[in-house]
Amino acid sequence: MAKATTIVGLIAAAAVVTLAARTYASSHPATPRVASAPTAANVVHVIGEDFKFEAPDVIPAGLTEFKFLNKGPALHHMEVLKLTDGKTVDDLRAALANPGPPPAWVKEMGGPNAPVPGLEANATMNLEPGNYALICFVDIDGPPHFTKGMVRALKVEPAKGATATSVKADTRLDLFDYNFKLSAPITAGTRTIEVHNAGPQTHEIELVQLAPGVSAADFMKWMGKMEGPPPGKALGGVAGMETGLTEYFTADFAPGNYLFLCFIPDAKDGKPHFAHGMMQEVTVK
Repeated sequence: MAKATTIVGLIAAAAVVTLAARTYASSHPATPRVASAPTAANVVHVIGEDFKFEAPDVIPAGLTEFKFLNKGPALHHMEVLKLTDGKTVDDLRAALANPGPPPAWVKEMGGPNAPVPGLEANATMNLEPGNYALICFVDIDGPPHFTKGMVRALKVEPAKGATATSVKADTRLDLFDYNFKLSAPITAGTRTIEVHNAGPQTHEIELVQLAPGVSAADFMKWMGKMEGPPPGKALGGVAGMETGLTEYFTADFAPGNYLFLCFIPDAKDGKPHFAHGMMQEVTVK
């Protein structure tokens, strides 16, 4: 009998504890768990060769860092084009067969600009879902590389979870007609540059590390004939992007002199923007 009484008492005590727990829970609701947003961009690796891109077919939307490795023997870059109005890469190829500016449904989004063979360049941008193309417009060694097959479709699908929203930059670089403006000097080390196109037309930043003792004038003189080894090394930067866009690139800056260049053809006369003065020599200490 004593044993039965003990069991009944334990059951009653448990009921009291359960009731108290429910009462506390109703008056003190649990704090909902909120998933923290990722702090880093989605990374997409792309390889460029003569004359093709090796890249994923589909990537998620959101903040995306493209890392572009140039494995070809010549200069290549990786410009990202957004194809609106339901257009596809086949439509793009057909449009590019005609001379002149691209149609209105092609949006130039930027991307890693040209590094020398063997180097990797990068660019970080926000991508919305849709149809895109990776393309190389480099033509210093003949016809534009996209005419030789260097264009590839890329599908961007809605992300399944939270995505990163921002990049921490060391300095800001504004592009305009026709020059570059840094918000602060670039100091030696690995630096992330925020690039903003403040001009009324498409611009780019091609970053060149000048050889010791070489000036911007020396490099531009070499570009006129391109005889002998180049007196500088292309490191990348940001390929052509439309007005109002902002993206980022990271590079290792050793002490020395660098050159910013824009090769985009001008909307009025077709001359490259550097012919209008859009080049700037920068010293890194």
